[in-house]
Amino acid sequence: MTDILIFTHVDYCPPAHLGKVLEQAGHAFTVLRADLGELEGIDLDRPKAVAIMGGPMSVNDPLPWIATEVAALQHLIRRDIPLIGHCLGGQLLAKALGAQIQRMPFTESGWQPLRRLDQAAPSPWLAHLPDSFTVFQWHGDSFAIPAGAQPLLSSPWCSNQAFAWGDKVLALQGHPEMDEALVRQWLDDWHHLLDDTQPSQQSRAQMLEDLPAKIAELNRVAEGFYRHWLHLAGL
Repeated sequence: MTDILIFTHVDYCPPAHLGKVLEQAGHAFTVLRADLGELEGIDLDRPKAVAIMGGPMSVNDPLPWIATEVAALQHLIRRDIPLIGHCLGGQLLAKALGAQIQRMPFTESGWQPLRRLDQAAPSPWLAHLPDSFTVFQWHGDSFAIPAGAQPLLSSPWCSNQAFAWGDKVLALQGHPEMDEALVRQWLDDWHHLLDDTQPSQQSRAQMLEDLPAKIAELNRVAEGFYRHWLHLAGL
């Protein structure tokens, strides 16, 4: 096992650009499938940094591995190591910190504008970002802000887009890890789930418009998060 762990929950929510950033920096990492029981027997006192990726399930689903992963995250939080959660991963962090996760009355999908909320106390997690920017979204659940956490980001359709808890935990509702191939894969396989008559959702054509430029900007957003996460871990 390596010093960097990445928890995944389905084959089509991989580390994507996060993996590329780690490879380019020369950092070895281990990818685990929490939904397949691969957290069992893992030495949770070893890793120096952990990322938690997305998935189509809800943290409120009656799946036995969810309780196992939440307990693992609570152990890692007590160890005070850097943690970064993406979509379902952010919701799992919220649950581990005692917050509620609820179904939204609509799905938020596509390239959505986010607004910073940290003007009164600027967060180092957002130091690389302007006051507003765009992140790829695809979710129907939303987390509440845990007690003691700092709300960081909001969108027109989801007021709780990110929070920081302490100085080492970042939970994100969106998908900064996306690369061009993954966006195209999701839209090829799951476009039938979209309903662009809802104002909170974009059409497939809207999501694909100027995709290389949108991905390049998203990569810059993600890389700022990942640089800070690695810096906190001393890596």
